[in-house]
Formats: sequence, structure tokens, C-alpha cells
Amino acid sequence: MITCADGVVSQLESCIADKLGPQRFNVWFKNAIRFSFTEDYLRVSAPNPFISAWIERHFSETIIEAAREVGDQDYTLSFDIDPELAKGLGKKQPDRQVDFVANNPERLARIQRRSMDLPQARSLKGRLDDFVVGPSNRLAHAAAKSVIDNPGTMYNPLFIHGGCGLGKTHLLHAVCNGISEPNPNLRWVYVSGEEFTNDYVYAIKAHEEDAFRNRYRNVDLLVIDDVHYFANKRATQQEFLNTFKAIDAAGKQIVLASDAHPKLIGHFSESLVSRFLSGMVVRIDSPDFGVRAEVLRRKADRLKVDIPEPVILYIAEHFRANIRELEGALLKVVAQAQVMGSPMTLSLAERAIRDLVRQTAPVVMLSDIESVVAIFFGLTPADLHTSRKSRTIALARGIAMYLARKHTAMSFPEIGRFMGNKNHSTVILACRRISKLLQNNEPARWMTPTGQKEQNLAVLVHELEEQFGLTESPAVQQAETAQAAAQAARIEAAKQSVQSEKAAQAAEQAVRAIV
Repeated sequence: MITCADGVVSQLESCIADKLGPQRFNVWFKNAIRFSFTEDYLRVSAPNPFISAWIERHFSETIIEAAREVGDQDYTLSFDIDPELAKGLGKKQPDRQVDFVANNPERLARIQRRSMDLPQARSLKGRLDDFVVGPSNRLAHAAAKSVIDNPGTMYNPLFIHGGCGLGKTHLLHAVCNGISEPNPNLRWVYVSGEEFTNDYVYAIKAHEEDAFRNRYRNVDLLVIDDVHYFANKRATQQEFLNTFKAIDAAGKQIVLASDAHPKLIGHFSESLVSRFLSGMVVRIDSPDFGVRAEVLRRKADRLKVDIPEPVILYIAEHFRANIRELEGALLKVVAQAQVMGSPMTLSLAERAIRDLVRQTAPVVMLSDIESVVAIFFGLTPADLHTSRKSRTIALARGIAMYLARKHTAMSFPEIGRFMGNKNHSTVILACRRISKLLQNNEPARWMTPTGQKEQNLAVLVHELEEQFGLTESPAVQQAETAQAAAQAARIEAAKQSVQSEKAAQAAEQAVRAIV
């Protein structure tokens, strides 16, 4: 057994300081904790319950190891409160803690980084000249061009919405580049909704709200992508609302993008929605055949690869959902030709992307459906996959299953497996329940942070279907059918042209052989 001599306690404190580091030891132990040994017990006295609980929860193992090294035996810790220690803590401990926080180099670097002078040094890759314009995105392109030419005037805010991979981020980049490049001193910020939220959370924790507000409010252009990330985050929404008011009052430009219309973003404050709707809200639809073909031609130019027109037309015909699918299919064809050392032909393209064509879903995919439904109800796709059966989740899951069955070729078991390995009977019952509510023209009811919300289910489903472009008029559908027939005819003509050229070459070679 060892005594409570000052020398032994000093050794214990030195050992703890070596294990934790001098900074953590000075913040939590020095002048705040007193140790004393009693037979097989080590008493740890703290000035208040908070510090005692913190030491016990975070440093008990370290104290036991240090005591074992000093006393050459195991000790049982005993924690108690000694109010006398609070006197020394009040005089010395806060000063050291303030110095530690104020002089922390990581904190100073973060403050410098987050309050740095704008504009940003990085250059975004999207350009307005590179954007392929067609019927599906002409209005969005015109609005972006108007903002570049006259920022902060007519279209403020500009809110662009549409599915994934349709060009929203490209237009946001184009706006930033188009406004900032002719004006090098322009102060601008481009972030995602997640980055804005993370910056705000950090500012609250580090007590750096002023630096955060200086970064986001004293700008000439604020561009935020994936603004639907703010759903269900009330504090972030309130801070963004205040930021919006400050920028709008100064006559500066705001541009936003989301996967859904502002009214279809669940748990979004009415104040924000009304301000979004006061500006220009424009939607980007799935690209038509002409846009898809031109995107492929420009991608081939960037890759510096000569791709025959029949291959371009074939890929554009079979990949209709978004631009990313198109470019991915083209890259696979190019890679296949390079690996095999073969010329770029239509037959090679058919072989290269055969599997992709089989797996390519229609324009509306189940992942898009559940994403839009989740955003509307203020949930995440992961919530729809859980086994929870709250009113909101059950309704959202049922609507997603109903739309998936209606607008995709997936079977009940396939939908169930996709949405969290649900049994096929669960999907059948959900579809029947939604169908019955629609037939009876009944309202849908679900819970929000502000209480219960009610809306006619038929209207709700119609609004969700509009996000996928599934409610077009018969005239538009007939026009699309005629366009598809014309596209098929062009592809067939291209095939016949290739075959005729091959036949002519073969005949010429035969004549030469005879001569």
C-alpha cells in the first residue's frame, strides 16, 4: 500500500499528463481535481458534479492505468465532490481554458478559412455555351442566361428543379462562371445544401455565427444546389431565411436548385416556399432525342474520338432517362473499341451496351419515385425502407409502391425487394389501399412538425406524377409517338446505309479480283 504523500500524487498527475497530453490535462485536471490514496481505493475529488461525471465517463481507464504504474497495484476509483476546489477553479481554470481555445491553431485556421475574402479561387466546370438546349430545358437555359446578363433584377430568386442528371448543376455552374469571370471582384458563394447546413452547425458549436453570416450574407451571388436538403431542419431553414432576406434586400442574386418543386418539399417552412415562388421557378424535363444525340456528339468531341452517326443515334434511342446514362454508355462503347482494337461500328456498340440496354429502366425509375415521394413528405429513401409504420412513413411508402407499380414494369416482388426487402404481399396490400382511397376520392392525412396535414390523395398523386412528366396531354403523347417513329426510321436508314456501303465495297473488291 502507498500513502497519500505529495510526491506520489505528483507522480500520478505526471503520468496522467503524459497519457492525455498537457493541453487536455491542464483543461480538466490541473487545479480542478485532487487525488488521494486510501488502501485499495483512489479518491478523485472534483469541484462540481458536471466535472466529476465527465472525468468518470471519459478518463477513468486512464486514471486506473496511471495509478497501477505509480503504485504497482490495481485501485478502485471513488469519486466525490469537494466544493473547496471550486475556488481555485474559478480563479485559474477558465483563464487557461480560454487561452487554449483562443490559441488553438486548428481553430485559428478554420476561422481564417471560413472568413476568407471572396470571390472563391476555384473555377467551376459548367459553361453556358456547353449546355445543349432543347424543348425540355429551353426555359431554364433562357432564365439562366437572363440572370447572367442582368443579375439581381427580374429572375430573383431563380429556382431550378428536375430529376437527377438533367443539367441543374451544369446551369448553376454556368451562372457562377458567367457572372464572376467578367467581374473578378465579385463576391460569390456556390455550395450544396449539405455544405451550408454543416457550416451552420459548425458555426453554432464554435460560436462563430458572425463569421458564418459574413461569409454568406455579404455576397453579390449566392448559389445553393440540392436545397431540398434543408427539409426537416428547422434551425437551418430559419438561418437560410434570414440570409435570403439580407441578400434580397441588398438587391443581390440568389440561384437555387432542387430535385422537387418548392411546394413538393416536405417540412419546408411556408416563409421559404413563398419567397421561392416569388421569383422564377422553372423545371427541367428528361432530354428529348435531339438533345441526347447532340450531348453524345459533344462528348465524343471532348474525348477526341470519331464516332459514326449510327452509333450516336443507337445510344440516344436506348438511353432516355438522363445525361449521365448517355455518357456512361458512350464511354463503354469507346472503351470496348479501344480494348478490342476494332473500328467503331454499330454492331460493336450493340454488343458493348447490350447488358446496359437490358437493365435500362424507362424514363421513370423506382429510385426517382421514392426520392421524390420522400422529399415531399420530409423523409429520406432510407425511411421508406425501414419497418416503421408511423402514419407518415406508411402513407409515403404506400404511394411510392403504387406509383412504382403503375409507371414501371417491375413486379410486386421486385418492388418489395427494392424497398427494403418487403414481402410481395406488403406491396400488393399497399397498392390496393392507395387505389381504394383514390377510387373513393378520399383525403390523405399525415403528420408534420406543425401538426396533422390533409390533402386530397388524387391531387397529391397528380402533383407527384407531374415531377416525372407523366401527365401530358394526348396531343403531346401523339407527337412523342410520331417523333419516336421518325427516330426509328432514321436509325433503320442509317443501318441500311452502312449495309449498302459494305455491299458496294464487296462488289468493288470482286470486280478488281476478276480484272
